[in-house]
Amino acid sequence: MKVAFLGLGAIGRPMAHRIARAGHQLTVWNRTGSRAADFARGSEIDVAPTAPEAVADADVVVTCLSTSADVEEVLNDGAFEALRQGSTLIDCTSGDPATSKRIAARLAAWNVAFIDAPVSGGVKGAEEGTLTVMCGGDADAIARVKPVIEAFGKKIVHCGPVGAGDAVKAMNQALLAITILGTSEALVALAKSGVSPQVALEVINASSGRSNASMNLFPERVLTRAFPRTFRLALLDKDARIAAQIARDEKVPAPLTQLAADLCSVAHMELGEEADHVEVVKMVERWGQAEVQ
Repeated sequence: MKVAFLGLGAIGRPMAHRIARAGHQLTVWNRTGSRAADFARGSEIDVAPTAPEAVADADVVVTCLSTSADVEEVLNDGAFEALRQGSTLIDCTSGDPATSKRIAARLAAWNVAFIDAPVSGGVKGAEEGTLTVMCGGDADAIARVKPVIEAFGKKIVHCGPVGAGDAVKAMNQALLAITILGTSEALVALAKSGVSPQVALEVINASSGRSNASMNLFPERVLTRAFPRTFRLALLDKDARIAAQIARDEKVPAPLTQLAADLCSVAHMELGEEADHVEVVKMVERWGQAEVQ
Protein backbone atom coordinates (compact mmCIF):
# COMPACT_ATOMS: atom_id res chain seq x y z
CA MET A 1 0.00 0.00 0.00
CA LYS A 2 1.01 3.62 -0.49
CA VAL A 3 1.21 5.09 3.00
CA ALA A 4 1.73 8.68 4.11
CA PHE A 5 2.91 9.16 7.70
CA LEU A 6 2.49 12.57 9.33
CA GLY A 7 4.28 13.20 12.63
CA LEU A 8 7.70 11.75 13.40
CA GLY A 9 7.81 12.23 17.15
CA ALA A 10 9.12 9.81 19.76
CA ILE A 11 6.39 7.24 19.01
CA GLY A 12 5.71 8.13 15.38
CA ARG A 13 9.26 7.69 14.18
CA PRO A 14 9.63 3.98 15.06
CA MET A 15 6.05 3.32 13.92
CA ALA A 16 6.89 4.77 10.52
CA HIS A 17 10.06 2.68 10.38
CA ARG A 18 8.01 -0.45 11.00
CA ILE A 19 5.61 0.45 8.18
CA ALA A 20 8.50 0.90 5.75
CA ARG A 21 10.12 -2.36 6.86
CA ALA A 22 6.81 -4.16 6.25
CA GLY A 23 7.17 -3.33 2.56
CA HIS A 24 4.71 -0.48 2.20
CA GLN A 25 5.61 2.45 -0.06
CA LEU A 26 6.12 5.23 2.48
CA THR A 27 6.07 9.01 2.27
CA VAL A 28 6.69 11.03 5.43
CA TRP A 29 6.07 14.58 6.53
CA ASN A 30 6.91 16.36 9.75
CA ARG A 31 6.36 19.95 10.83
CA THR A 32 10.10 20.17 11.48
CA GLY A 33 11.32 19.26 8.03
CA SER A 34 14.86 18.39 9.10
CA ARG A 35 13.50 15.55 11.24
CA ALA A 36 11.79 14.00 8.21
CA ALA A 37 14.95 14.41 6.12
CA ASP A 38 17.06 12.71 8.82
CA PHE A 39 14.51 9.92 9.08
CA ALA A 40 14.57 9.11 5.36
CA ARG A 41 18.28 9.59 4.71
CA GLY A 42 19.85 6.57 3.01
CA SER A 43 16.51 4.87 2.38
CA GLU A 44 13.85 4.67 -0.31
CA ILE A 45 11.38 6.58 1.87
CA ASP A 46 10.05 9.74 0.24
CA VAL A 47 9.95 13.05 2.09
CA ALA A 48 7.15 15.47 1.25
CA PRO A 49 7.73 19.20 1.79
CA THR A 50 4.08 19.73 2.79
CA ALA A 51 1.32 17.65 4.33
CA PRO A 52 -0.96 18.03 1.26
CA GLU A 53 1.80 16.70 -0.99
CA ALA A 54 2.39 13.79 1.39
CA VAL A 55 -1.22 12.59 1.36
CA ALA A 56 -2.11 13.30 -2.27
CA ASP A 57 -1.43 9.83 -3.67
CA ALA A 58 -1.73 7.73 -0.49
CA ASP A 59 -4.05 4.78 0.00
CA VAL A 60 -3.59 5.14 3.75
CA VAL A 61 -2.63 8.22 5.77
CA VAL A 62 -1.37 7.76 9.33
CA THR A 63 -1.30 10.76 11.66
CA CYS A 64 0.60 10.66 14.95
CA LEU A 65 0.52 14.13 16.47
CA SER A 66 0.21 15.54 19.98
CA THR A 67 -3.49 16.43 20.00
CA SER A 68 -6.65 16.10 17.93
CA ALA A 69 -6.50 19.85 17.43
CA ASP A 70 -3.13 19.38 15.71
CA VAL A 71 -4.64 16.80 13.37
CA GLU A 72 -7.52 19.12 12.52
CA GLU A 73 -5.10 21.99 11.92
CA VAL A 74 -3.04 19.92 9.46
CA LEU A 75 -6.19 18.86 7.62
CA ASN A 76 -7.43 22.45 7.48
CA ASP A 77 -4.10 23.61 6.10
CA GLY A 78 -4.71 21.96 2.74
CA ALA A 79 -4.38 18.26 3.52
CA PHE A 80 -8.14 17.67 3.57
CA GLU A 81 -8.63 18.72 -0.03
CA ALA A 82 -5.55 16.72 -1.07
CA LEU A 83 -6.79 13.40 0.36
CA ARG A 84 -7.69 10.90 -2.32
CA GLN A 85 -11.32 9.80 -2.28
CA GLY A 86 -11.55 6.18 -1.19
CA SER A 87 -8.48 6.45 1.04
CA THR A 88 -8.36 5.90 4.80
CA LEU A 89 -7.00 8.12 7.57
CA ILE A 90 -5.68 6.26 10.63
CA ASP A 91 -5.25 8.74 13.46
CA CYS A 92 -2.83 7.32 16.05
CA THR A 93 -2.89 10.53 18.06
CA SER A 94 -4.10 10.12 21.65
CA GLY A 95 -7.01 12.35 20.85
CA ASP A 96 -10.42 13.36 22.10
CA PRO A 97 -13.58 11.66 20.86
CA ALA A 98 -15.49 14.85 20.06
CA THR A 99 -12.85 16.16 17.65
CA SER A 100 -12.37 12.73 16.08
CA LYS A 101 -16.10 12.49 15.40
CA ARG A 102 -16.08 15.94 13.81
CA ILE A 103 -13.12 15.02 11.59
CA ALA A 104 -14.72 11.69 10.65
CA ALA A 105 -17.98 13.34 9.60
CA ARG A 106 -16.15 15.79 7.38
CA LEU A 107 -14.03 13.06 5.80
CA ALA A 108 -17.04 10.80 5.21
CA ALA A 109 -18.57 13.47 3.00
CA TRP A 110 -15.35 13.29 0.95
CA ASN A 111 -15.51 9.45 0.84
CA VAL A 112 -12.49 9.09 3.09
CA ALA A 113 -12.73 6.62 5.99
CA PHE A 114 -11.51 7.67 9.44
CA ILE A 115 -10.21 5.42 12.21
CA ASP A 116 -9.13 6.76 15.59
CA ALA A 117 -6.35 4.39 16.61
CA PRO A 118 -4.35 5.60 19.62
CA VAL A 119 -1.62 3.26 20.79
CA SER A 120 -0.16 2.04 24.06
CA GLY A 121 3.21 0.47 24.71
CA GLY A 122 5.64 3.37 24.58
CA VAL A 123 8.70 3.87 22.43
CA LYS A 124 9.90 0.32 23.09
CA GLY A 125 6.61 -1.13 21.89
CA ALA A 126 6.74 1.05 18.77
CA GLU A 127 10.29 -0.09 18.01
CA GLU A 128 9.40 -3.75 18.49
CA GLY A 129 6.04 -3.60 16.73
CA THR A 130 4.19 -4.74 19.84
CA LEU A 131 1.91 -1.75 20.45
CA THR A 132 -1.68 -2.17 21.56
CA VAL A 133 -3.88 -0.32 19.06
CA MET A 134 -7.35 0.84 20.15
CA CYS A 135 -9.46 1.35 17.04
CA GLY A 136 -12.69 3.31 16.68
CA GLY A 137 -14.51 3.24 13.38
CA ASP A 138 -16.11 1.01 10.78
CA ALA A 139 -15.07 -2.66 11.00
CA ASP A 140 -14.67 -3.00 7.23
CA ALA A 141 -12.44 0.08 7.09
CA ILE A 142 -10.27 -1.33 9.88
CA ALA A 143 -10.01 -4.68 8.07
CA ARG A 144 -8.89 -2.97 4.85
CA VAL A 145 -5.97 -1.20 6.51
CA LYS A 146 -5.07 -3.93 9.01
CA PRO A 147 -1.83 -4.80 7.13
CA VAL A 148 -0.60 -1.28 7.88
CA ILE A 149 -1.67 -1.39 11.54
CA GLU A 150 -0.08 -4.82 11.97
CA ALA A 151 3.29 -3.33 11.04
CA PHE A 152 3.46 -1.60 14.43
CA GLY A 153 0.66 -3.19 16.47
CA LYS A 154 0.55 -6.63 18.07
CA LYS A 155 -2.82 -6.35 19.83
CA ILE A 156 -5.38 -4.61 17.64
CA VAL A 157 -8.77 -4.10 19.27
CA HIS A 158 -11.91 -2.73 17.60
CA CYS A 159 -13.35 -0.74 20.49
CA GLY A 160 -16.50 0.53 18.75
CA PRO A 161 -17.55 3.46 16.54
CA VAL A 162 -15.44 6.53 15.84
CA GLY A 163 -14.23 8.03 19.12
CA ALA A 164 -14.25 4.73 21.01
CA GLY A 165 -10.51 4.21 20.58
CA ASP A 166 -9.80 7.69 21.90
CA ALA A 167 -12.13 7.12 24.84
CA VAL A 168 -10.53 3.82 25.86
CA LYS A 169 -7.03 5.31 25.58
CA ALA A 170 -7.97 8.33 27.69
CA MET A 171 -9.49 6.19 30.43
CA ASN A 172 -6.45 3.91 30.39
CA GLN A 173 -4.25 6.97 30.85
CA ALA A 174 -6.42 8.22 33.69
CA LEU A 175 -5.92 4.87 35.44
CA LEU A 176 -2.17 5.22 34.88
CA ALA A 177 -2.25 8.66 36.49
CA ILE A 178 -4.32 7.41 39.43
CA THR A 179 -1.95 4.49 40.13
CA ILE A 180 1.19 6.64 39.87
CA LEU A 181 -0.26 9.27 42.20
CA GLY A 182 -1.60 6.68 44.64
CA THR A 183 1.68 4.78 44.74
CA SER A 184 3.54 8.07 45.23
CA GLU A 185 1.39 9.00 48.23
CA ALA A 186 1.69 5.55 49.80
CA LEU A 187 5.46 5.33 49.46
CA VAL A 188 6.11 8.89 50.61
CA ALA A 189 3.98 8.31 53.72
CA LEU A 190 5.72 4.99 54.41
CA ALA A 191 9.19 6.49 53.86
CA LYS A 192 8.38 9.27 56.32
CA SER A 193 7.23 6.72 58.88
CA GLY A 194 10.50 4.82 58.59
CA VAL A 195 9.58 2.01 56.18
CA SER A 196 12.03 1.35 53.36
CA PRO A 197 10.36 1.92 49.95
CA GLN A 198 12.07 -1.24 48.68
CA VAL A 199 10.52 -3.27 51.50
CA ALA A 200 7.15 -1.61 50.99
CA LEU A 201 7.15 -2.44 47.28
CA GLU A 202 8.19 -6.02 48.00
CA VAL A 203 5.03 -6.40 50.08
CA ILE A 204 2.73 -4.38 47.83
CA ASN A 205 3.82 -6.27 44.71
CA ALA A 206 2.94 -9.56 46.38
CA SER A 207 -0.40 -8.19 47.54
CA SER A 208 -3.62 -6.68 46.24
CA GLY A 209 -2.30 -3.12 45.89
CA ARG A 210 0.11 -3.95 43.08
CA SER A 211 -0.06 -2.22 39.71
CA ASN A 212 2.17 -1.48 36.74
CA ALA A 213 3.30 1.60 38.64
CA SER A 214 4.39 -0.37 41.71
CA MET A 215 5.75 -3.38 39.83
CA ASN A 216 7.64 -1.63 37.04
CA LEU A 217 7.68 2.16 37.03
CA PHE A 218 8.71 2.76 40.63
CA PRO A 219 11.41 0.06 40.95
CA GLU A 220 12.96 0.97 37.57
CA ARG A 221 12.60 4.75 37.62
CA VAL A 222 11.90 6.14 41.09
CA LEU A 223 13.97 4.00 43.46
CA THR A 224 16.91 4.36 41.08
CA ARG A 225 16.19 8.10 40.62
CA ALA A 226 16.78 7.48 36.90
CA PHE A 227 13.54 9.07 35.64
CA PRO A 228 14.10 8.31 31.93
CA ARG A 229 12.03 10.66 29.78
CA THR A 230 9.95 8.26 27.69
CA PHE A 231 6.48 9.83 27.93
CA ARG A 232 5.97 13.45 28.82
CA LEU A 233 3.90 14.45 31.83
CA ALA A 234 2.38 17.13 29.58
CA LEU A 235 0.79 14.38 27.49
CA LEU A 236 -0.49 12.48 30.53
CA ASP A 237 -1.99 15.78 31.72
CA LYS A 238 -3.76 16.13 28.37
CA ASP A 239 -4.99 12.53 28.36
CA ALA A 240 -6.31 12.64 31.93
CA ARG A 241 -8.20 15.84 31.17
CA ILE A 242 -9.78 14.15 28.14
CA ALA A 243 -10.88 11.27 30.37
CA ALA A 244 -12.41 13.67 32.89
CA GLN A 245 -14.26 15.46 30.09
CA ILE A 246 -15.64 12.18 28.77
CA ALA A 247 -17.01 11.37 32.22
CA ARG A 248 -18.62 14.81 32.43
CA ASP A 249 -20.10 14.50 28.95
CA GLU A 250 -21.60 11.13 29.87
CA LYS A 251 -22.81 12.48 33.24
CA VAL A 252 -20.81 9.86 35.15
CA PRO A 253 -19.53 11.00 38.57
CA ALA A 254 -15.74 10.53 38.40
CA PRO A 255 -14.10 12.34 41.33
CA LEU A 256 -10.93 10.20 41.24
CA THR A 257 -10.43 10.81 37.53
CA GLN A 258 -11.04 14.54 37.94
CA LEU A 259 -8.66 14.78 40.88
CA ALA A 260 -5.96 12.86 38.99
CA ALA A 261 -6.42 15.21 36.03
CA ASP A 262 -6.15 18.25 38.30
CA LEU A 263 -3.02 16.93 40.03
CA CYS A 264 -1.39 16.10 36.68
CA SER A 265 -2.04 19.68 35.59
CA VAL A 266 -0.48 21.05 38.78
CA ALA A 267 2.55 18.78 38.37
CA HIS A 268 2.85 19.73 34.70
CA MET A 269 2.98 23.41 35.61
CA GLU A 270 5.44 22.78 38.44
CA LEU A 271 7.82 20.40 36.66
CA GLY A 272 7.72 21.80 33.14
CA GLU A 273 7.12 20.67 29.57
CA GLU A 274 9.91 18.12 29.36
CA ALA A 275 9.24 16.23 32.62
CA ASP A 276 8.47 12.52 32.34
CA HIS A 277 5.09 11.33 33.59
CA VAL A 278 6.61 9.36 36.48
CA GLU A 279 8.27 12.52 37.77
CA VAL A 280 4.91 13.48 39.28
CA VAL A 281 6.25 11.63 42.36
CA LYS A 282 8.64 14.56 42.87
CA MET A 283 5.70 16.83 43.56
CA VAL A 284 4.27 14.40 46.11
CA GLU A 285 7.72 14.07 47.71
CA ARG A 286 8.01 17.83 48.04
CA TRP A 287 4.56 18.08 49.60
CA GLY A 288 5.31 15.20 52.00
CA GLN A 289 8.91 16.24 52.71
CA ALA A 290 10.23 12.74 52.15
CA GLU A 291 11.95 11.04 49.23
CA VAL A 292 11.24 7.58 47.78
CA GLN A 293 14.62 5.88 47.26
